[in-house]
Amino acid sequence: MKPRKIPERQCLGCNEHKPKMELLRVVKTPEGEIVLDFTGKKSGRGAYICRDVKCLKKARKTKRIDSNLGVTVPEEVYDRMERELSENG
Repeated sequence: MKPRKIPERQCLGCNEHKPKMELLRVVKTPEGEIVLDFTGKKSGRGAYICRDVKCLKKARKTKRIDSNLGVTVPEEVYDRMERELSENG
């Protein structure tokens, strides 16, 4: 039997490739809202970051989440994501 392939994604903060389940998904929902997806199952366009506030801050500074999702993420949303990540991460 062939070993199962583990899907990998690239963190937008540190640029490291890691297994998808180790990363946190940032989702642009069909309604246009930007949310953190701790389950990895929400519908919408996704971008991945490590479960670390440092990676979120780095991605915020370089605006990589904005370009990956194709929208301009408001500062309040970044602040909310940092709070959620520090509480749940």
